[in-house]
Amino acid sequence: MALTRQQGVALARAHVLAERDGDIEATLATLDADPLYELLPVGRALRGLDGARRYYEHFFASFRALAVSSELRGEWVNDVGLAHEYTIGVALPDGSRERHRLVAILTFGASGLAGERVYASERLLRLMFGPAFELAVPI
Repeated sequence: MALTRQQGVALARAHVLAERDGDIEATLATLDADPLYELLPVGRALRGLDGARRYYEHFFASFRALAVSSELRGEWVNDVGLAHEYTIGVALPDGSRERHRLVAILTFGASGLAGERVYASERLLRLMFGPAFELAVPI
């Protein structure tokens, strides 16, 4: 049985809060057993809990320190997921700064989140996913 819209929204918001709090175990606990992360428009996908863990290890250990601002521009919900649109400010080690747009769609699964569709530039996806980007296969 799939999550209801209400259950999915509650779980997606818990996922976002766990990410914001830097809690990898709470973040992973929101996922189904075989999550799919689609990196769009670059056309790559990362599947499974091992891949998700590799992504979040880098995300929490490296990317969060670079992300100096995050503005939620909008939220949309339907029966298959919750979408967030962000503007993210990144401060790089060389002192330069970048602004990026990102749309993340957290998709509802059977008992947890089925994964995420992340729409962003390749530059931002590589910064966010780090070594896990190379684990993603072409779709």
